Amino acid sequence: MLLLLSPAKKLDYDSPVRTALHTQPLFIDDAAELIAVLKKKSAADIASLMKLSDALAELNVQRYAEWQPAFDLSNSRQAVLAFNGDVYEGLDAPTLSDAQLKWAQQHIALLSGLYGVLRPLDLMRPYRLEMGTGLATKRGKNLYEFWGEKISACLNEQLATLPGKRDPIVLNLASEEYFKSVDKKTLRARVVQCVFQDYKNGVWKVISFHAKRARGLMARYVIENRVAKPEGLSGFDSEGYAFAAAESSADRLVFRRRGQAPNGV
Repeated sequence: MLLLLSPAKKLDYDSPVRTALHTQPLFIDDAAELIAVLKKKSAADIASLMKLSDALAELNVQRYAEWQPAFDLSNSRQAVLAFNGDVYEGLDAPTLSDAQLKWAQQHIALLSGLYGVLRPLDLMRPYRLEMGTGLATKRGKNLYEFWGEKISACLNEQLATLPGKRDPIVLNLASEEYFKSVDKKTLRARVVQCVFQDYKNGVWKVISFHAKRARGLMARYVIENRVAKPEGLSGFDSEGYAFAAAESSADRLVFRRRGQAPNGV
């Protein structure tokens, strides 16, 4: 089973990194091609294209200018340790052991607008380029057209290395924006989706912040328990969630939580 996660806008390149384990990104040449396009744009262009403040636009113009296709621990950080949004706070990758990180390296793929697919230990330079950005290139009018079938082909290759490859399964914990980059027609796997709902004002609903964190918690659960099949996910109970069997189907697993989220999250 291969897990898919979205990246995060928030990055951490300041806190100490416990491990030196790292690998190189798979699509450096493609990322360099995108950076070449971005380098031609002004801060005003970037602000308009990505709907950013002037300060964030200037920061990312600087990042594009400094970006080079050479990655080491002095200028880059492992992807799973660099992303720092809601999903990654739930995953809490800095507290994983080296053995757990190595397992995650085989079983998790992080989808990225700039890097296409990142494995957890792949080094990456800081960037901002969401998959839904309408960045025109020679390959098309947006990033979905730029990446085409490359992402699904990469996932197929990763799936082929896993145990149980005769019945390949993708556990989609990515957002709709990012999963849309996967060409379903060429993906050779069954896709299982997790839905996380909280009880609020008398109804069950997906609350974005809590659902994002829960995706990270689920990824953590899979890593800690080395879950290989969707059936093994039913025991997930982090921060009050429980499997809702009656609301679930084989490919849509629903987890619900009633009451206040723990620890104020």
